[in-house]
Amino acid sequence: MKLSDYNYELPEELIAQKPLEDRSSSRLMVIHRDTGEIEHRTFKDIIEYLNKWDCLVLNDSKVIPARLYGENEKKALVEFLLLKRMDKDSWEVLCKPGKKAKIGSEFAFGNNKLKCRVMEITDQGNRIIKFEYSGVFEEILDELGEMPLPPYIHEKLEDKNRYQTVYAKEEGSSAAPTAGFHFTNDLLDKIKEKGVELVFITLHVGLGTFRPVKVENIEEHHMHSEYYRLTEEEADKINRCKKQGGRVIAVGTTSCRTLETIARNGTIKAQSGITDIFIYEGYEFKAIDGLITNFHIPESTLIMLVSAFYNRASILHAYEEAVKLKYRFYSFGDSMLIV
Repeated sequence: MKLSDYNYELPEELIAQKPLEDRSSSRLMVIHRDTGEIEHRTFKDIIEYLNKWDCLVLNDSKVIPARLYGENEKKALVEFLLLKRMDKDSWEVLCKPGKKAKIGSEFAFGNNKLKCRVMEITDQGNRIIKFEYSGVFEEILDELGEMPLPPYIHEKLEDKNRYQTVYAKEEGSSAAPTAGFHFTNDLLDKIKEKGVELVFITLHVGLGTFRPVKVENIEEHHMHSEYYRLTEEEADKINRCKKQGGRVIAVGTTSCRTLETIARNGTIKAQSGITDIFIYEGYEFKAIDGLITNFHIPESTLIMLVSAFYNRASILHAYEEAVKLKYRFYSFGDSMLIV
């Protein structure tokens, strides 16, 4: 399978730059895998496609304000992007410009509320830094940090909470599980009233989700790794749903990848760990029966996963129709349900 097989033409003006005021008023494209029928609805209509005993699996990871700007002793400004916490005060970070962040370099943030020292440089060119501060690190980060918006969003986000799902709880993501952006608390309450089980899993989304695939033969692509967790209580909900004949519907590619990682042994059990699962055409799905997702970047691992769940030709046809009808694309864009 070739990378170029997953390309499509997207006018730049269709890349959503801001979230809609009402999360659930985004458009919803519904694709029926059995008939190939495509419907055009509004996201709040999704309740019509969910049945009693189904379970909706949502990623409750919360995005941290992971972008910081620090000054060295020469007042040179360097951008720090927090990638992974190594221990209480040490982080792996991406620095720009990296040449100013040599081992031993020190930086200050927010009038010295936060300081750091570069301890080492990784094989990939990232830095390991150690922070110094007084107080609670998370509170300082919330005050000084910015949301690490994707590179295709050029407008400033006024409200940090709009780059979070309404059910975000477990801090640790550098990017948001954006398929969940369309849910409001009111809509989730109505879904529960219908007898649909809400299941919460955690997968901390890394910036690798935006890393382009650089090999023409996609099977040679090395997938980034991310931490996931499913508790026993939530695993029991999924197994109960399956026993009652309900469907497992993943909200987003992150929920899908977590479930498929856990179900590699054929059953859903509580577990945590690191996953680098790469799902592309030919993959046999073991856990999910439906998928809610946004419209993804051409030639990305995300559009490859969606194509694997249906088929590439039909997905690309649906994307062409979405372009023609001026759907909004990417993180703050519209949604798709495949059932």
